[in-house]
Amino acid sequence: MAATSLSVQRTVPGYLQDTLPVLAIAVIFGVVHMLTNGQYGFHRDEWQFLSDAQHLDWGFVPYPPLTAVLEHLGLEMFGLSLVGLRLFSVMAQVLVILASGLMARDLGGGRLAQVFAAVAVALSPVPMFEATEFQYSSFDLLWWVLIAWCAIRLLRDDEPRWWIAIGILAGLGMQTKYSIAFELAGVLAGVLLTDARRYVTNGWFWSGGVIALLLFIPNLVWLIRHDFISYHFLQSIHARDIGEGRADGFLRDQFLLNANLFAAPVWLAGLFGYFKDRRYRMLAWMYVVPLLLFLAARGRFYYTCGTYPMLLAMGAVLGERWLLAMRPAWRVGIAALMLTGVFAIGIYASLRIVPFASSGPLRDYALRNNGDLREEIGWNELVAKVAAIRDALPAEQQANVAIGVGNYGEYGAIALLGPRYHLPMPITTVNSGWLRGYPKTSASAVILVGSSKEDADKLFSDCRLAGHNTNALGIANEESRYHPDIFVCSHMRKPLSELWKRGPEFG
Repeated sequence: MAATSLSVQRTVPGYLQDTLPVLAIAVIFGVVHMLTNGQYGFHRDEWQFLSDAQHLDWGFVPYPPLTAVLEHLGLEMFGLSLVGLRLFSVMAQVLVILASGLMARDLGGGRLAQVFAAVAVALSPVPMFEATEFQYSSFDLLWWVLIAWCAIRLLRDDEPRWWIAIGILAGLGMQTKYSIAFELAGVLAGVLLTDARRYVTNGWFWSGGVIALLLFIPNLVWLIRHDFISYHFLQSIHARDIGEGRADGFLRDQFLLNANLFAAPVWLAGLFGYFKDRRYRMLAWMYVVPLLLFLAARGRFYYTCGTYPMLLAMGAVLGERWLLAMRPAWRVGIAALMLTGVFAIGIYASLRIVPFASSGPLRDYALRNNGDLREEIGWNELVAKVAAIRDALPAEQQANVAIGVGNYGEYGAIALLGPRYHLPMPITTVNSGWLRGYPKTSASAVILVGSSKEDADKLFSDCRLAGHNTNALGIANEESRYHPDIFVCSHMRKPLSELWKRGPEFG
């Protein structure tokens, strides 16, 4: 308790000096990601965010609007730049690392605890991945961590005004990814099941809730106007994940991927520490409740990733106190062993996750072991191939050609890269593409991408194979393996209006 009281009384210069090691760690990892994020191309998911950024709204079929807004801002600032657009994800993870160290400090930890917490989070597989691509989960992770940090400050200082910050972060989280509702369930359970229930009668608690609701209302109105289409999307994707085994290994991957494996004893100690400490017990429930809810619902393992920084922070503080009771030689030896182990696991993970090299053994190793990196390859070549097929058509067909695509990656790539080849905007029934509708005039020819011959023949009475979707590296990914053929089709069997009446496809 004395260490906690001392931390509250520090001067501003001392406070800043005390945070410099953690800040330096966060910035170093951010720089590494910035230097490596331009190696390949955009991921399929990033193409979806980019295309949605061209059609800003208060919601999209797969997610709330904040991610597309940030991508729109990135396009305005950097253009179609890998490093520039991924800067937002890097910044989010820099803040996650920084907040992890600061949570350890606010729990009474010294420099060793702060540095260990920051390094352990930075070298955990999922947070590391979240800085390599522009994903809505990158920002979802940030809101989870910042809510936990605010909860620590709330309980440490018994300052109910922190509920305002929690409300703001909750609102931003609901505008980013709906799964943050599971963390908010943990917050509510933590309040009701611990001494924190005293805040239920406090006006700041309810003010935070009102702020969160006000921030969420624009998207809620959009959902109502669109018959809660995002809910139906989530149902479909969840069923797909279970059917394809993507929800398997949920508990295993809490250890292997959500946090650095070598730091598992530390975060387990942190969970025990929160349960043991009456002041901070609320944070234990903020971990246990989302974990159990996702386990029961068969969610993906990374949905709970945002809970581990707060566990590592508390575990690092308890570990530091344990070391201080030892002889100096033992203290140094055990601390060195823990940091060495965390770095060893982190480096191993980084070789699979971070695109360090554009050629050679490091690139080949990463591409063999990382399906997400493989999905970043070949998009420019796909668009160029579509343009070449269009250019080979007779002049009368070139003047009135349409491009139909089978997934949101193809849609985004052609929408963003197509203008340089003077290609028309693609059309699709997948996700938010369905909301954008279809051309009112029929095309004389349709270049069909991402479809099998069987499916093409269901839509058109005349289809011929016009080319293949390949990439120069010869990498087998979803595009080149599962639907590599590109067709030129004509004479639709049914009008597009009939196709659109079926509703959107979810992917």
